[in-house]
Amino acid sequence: MEIEDGGRFAATTSAEARALQNRWREAIVPRGRVRAPRMLAGVDVAIESTGHALAAAVAWEVASGAVRELRCARLALRFPYVPGLLAFREGPAVLAALARLETPVDAVLIDGAGVAHPRGLGLAAHVGLCLPVPCVGVAKSRLCGSATEPGPEPGEWTPLLDAEGRRIGTALRTRARARELFISPGNRLSQDGALALVLAALRGHRLPEPTWHADRLGRAAKGRALDADGTLSGGLASIAGEG
Repeated sequence: MEIEDGGRFAATTSAEARALQNRWREAIVPRGRVRAPRMLAGVDVAIESTGHALAAAVAWEVASGAVRELRCARLALRFPYVPGLLAFREGPAVLAALARLETPVDAVLIDGAGVAHPRGLGLAAHVGLCLPVPCVGVAKSRLCGSATEPGPEPGEWTPLLDAEGRRIGTALRTRARARELFISPGNRLSQDGALALVLAALRGHRLPEPTWHADRLGRAAKGRALDADGTLSGGLASIAGEG
């Protein structure tokens, strides 16, 4: 995948990072929709005890539900853990993993917040500015805003609202009796466009399939040696696709 970093992660202090977030959030395109997506990428990040971020990226085919490609990237952590600034800690590894994907995709789903972020630029939004395709954030927990709990059935949702009552995301029930996910656009998607993309990728797990597979891939590859192209010898595809 073609990546355009543009110096968007070039911060060494929290103050510099917040300033960059305030600057780059103005570049977000808050509209768009992916109609009839055929191939989606999913990304998840694991932090290793060695001081590295391991990003796992998969290309997942919507029609067949099959994983078509798996790649990882491991980079040394260059930014401390600061709530609200995780993009500076994990973003470079995410970009590196996506850059290794050779399969063309229609959009990218990232485990993290999009615009539902205190400064409107979570990991998925920040990364989304660097990508040639739309990007959506799929967060397991709420970073900001408020939402009433959605109904109990998969697909039921309620709007995630900021303090002024503006919709910044969606609280979505993806599986019965499971905790809701918090969906928000990263870039080049409207609120409804981001929600539709996630709904198209649900196959019975709490997470949409692209990020579910990326999570499994990251767990399998954590602490293990990677080849130069970001693959793992010994059957990585079967490890990520089991279950």
